[in-house]
Amino acid sequence: MRQKRTQIRDHRAESALFFRRALVSFIGIVVLVSVLLTNLYHIQIREHDDYQTRSNDNRIKVVPVAPNRGLIYDRNGVLLAENRPVYSLEITTEKVPDLDDTFARLRTLMGITDDQIARFDRERRRTRRFKSVPLLNQMTEAQVALFSVNQFQFPGVEVKAYLKRYYPYSEALTHVLGYVAKINDRDIDRLEREDKISNYKATRDIGKLGVEKYYEDLLHGTSGYQEVEVNSRGRIIRTLKYVPPIPGKDIKLNIDIELQLYVKELLTERELDPDTGEELIKFKRGSVVVLDPRDSSVLAMVSSPSYDPNLFVHGISGKQYRGLLNNKDRPLVNRVTLGIYPPASTVKPMIAVAALTEGVITPRTTRNDPGYWRIPNSNSRPFRDWLRWGHGKVNIYKAIEESVDTFFYQVAYDMGIDRLSTWMGRFGYGEYTGIDIHEESKANMPTREWKQARFRQPWYQGDTIPVGIGQGYWTATPLQIAKATTVLVNNGRVQAPHLLKDVIDENVEVPAKYDDFPPIDNVSQEDWDIAKNGMYRVLYGTRGTARRAFYGAKYKAGGKSGSAQVFGLAEDQEYNADELEEHLRDHALFTAFAPFEKPEVVVSMVLENAGGGSSNGGPVARKIFDHMLLKPGEQLDPLVAIVDRKMAEVTQ
Repeated sequence: MRQKRTQIRDHRAESALFFRRALVSFIGIVVLVSVLLTNLYHIQIREHDDYQTRSNDNRIKVVPVAPNRGLIYDRNGVLLAENRPVYSLEITTEKVPDLDDTFARLRTLMGITDDQIARFDRERRRTRRFKSVPLLNQMTEAQVALFSVNQFQFPGVEVKAYLKRYYPYSEALTHVLGYVAKINDRDIDRLEREDKISNYKATRDIGKLGVEKYYEDLLHGTSGYQEVEVNSRGRIIRTLKYVPPIPGKDIKLNIDIELQLYVKELLTERELDPDTGEELIKFKRGSVVVLDPRDSSVLAMVSSPSYDPNLFVHGISGKQYRGLLNNKDRPLVNRVTLGIYPPASTVKPMIAVAALTEGVITPRTTRNDPGYWRIPNSNSRPFRDWLRWGHGKVNIYKAIEESVDTFFYQVAYDMGIDRLSTWMGRFGYGEYTGIDIHEESKANMPTREWKQARFRQPWYQGDTIPVGIGQGYWTATPLQIAKATTVLVNNGRVQAPHLLKDVIDENVEVPAKYDDFPPIDNVSQEDWDIAKNGMYRVLYGTRGTARRAFYGAKYKAGGKSGSAQVFGLAEDQEYNADELEEHLRDHALFTAFAPFEKPEVVVSMVLENAGGGSSNGGPVARKIFDHMLLKPGEQLDPLVAIVDRKMAEVTQ
């Protein structure tokens, strides 16, 4: 068989093939390396800052730091709102391996309840990730010590310390100061609209009512921050940078806390239980406001009954809140600025000024009062005077002194609702007073347009008549009555009542509250004096309605009482307080100023369902004037000792 021959290898061809393959591989490697180097260039050089920032974001966290809230003092430097340290047990859920097991062990160790866990769950759903959520607030020192020695068993659970608001005078100042409480969704929405949310990243509480809310921007301060380095577990390794927060400004109010407590005691009834010997306390329903007419500063503002604002600072329970909400005495309402009542006869001096200026009456105008008044040329039912047999011959002085209703029925009839509402609006009725808290009502100064919009009815002539004695559709707040009295005292100068006295920082200017309203400058001095002299005769005249309350006073004053009807009487029906349920009795109103020649104090009040203004409001005003104007040795009031004891208890 013939053997097959083996071919000789072509080394040149193989070398050429290898060279081509190697060249292609080399070019591919060069291209790929070039791409890699290009990417490295972009990453390490051109985009270095961007990637370094992203890396630092994973390693460095910016933690906001809340500022300390500013303190609040009274006009004499007494601390009214302070910050106290409190301890809270908080959980960062992302750091807890088994939340249910943690809850179970905390029940045994700390006595955690189901309500606290439920509150924690609600709060956790509204909280950003990796942020701790409080489980137990207001821990005692014993609780802090107990958890501290067992903390190693609870990863992700820690005790944190905070400064929380505390109001040492409790319910005595609630409707002045308001309170701070936890920031809720509504607060967040408002802060976002006002572009302030960034300043509240670390803040838990915000002003809700009163001064705390109105001056929130001053009291809150400016947040700081710290840059911290964290490890892969989110724990802080070190602090890289710290920018301290700027504390809120301390402020001083015009309130005199000693006077505030004294007025509060005037609206408090104390008696001993005959069986147990314990002191029983009952709070009268009503409100009192004390102004300095020289600048309209608010010296005292008491609404009774009140409530403890400290309950809201730490989170009030549903049961406690429902108790306040359903209380028939309405402790949540600030009666000074939100209480709406007919101003009654307290407005007669202001109406007198308007009528004299308009020429409706003169100082010599005299009318006969038979005890009733009827619209001329009509068969309408008579409008009765409070004195059934009448006052006889009456001029403007006697009409104010004895509070003659029929005289002012005629004045209202002659002036008409248009002029009446315009003039009373100049005294502040039907308008906001301008006080520096948000919780205020305008009440109602009736007009033709108001009635048409409210009832879809025209204004009738008979609607005007009761307006002449502060009744009918006319309503006012006690603060409006006080403001109108200061306008009268100051001969037409109109100022806004204000609580803020000073900011305790020379670089911060106190917001002006003095020139918010135009003055009443078209009234003669004689007309102002007639109205004020009539108020003087109310307290010292031989037939003044409040002469008994001011008998023997060592100073001169002027005032006006009023009794606001809660319901209307039928034509043949007589008012008898003894036969009526308490809530149907008249409200007692009183407004006064002293000393008469150079007034330093204006007091206005409404005592709900208390009866006659002169017999019930007059003595309260007299005690306040005595307390403020007489020397300490001349005061024999036992309430002073109670106030001194309370002041001492707070300062200890």
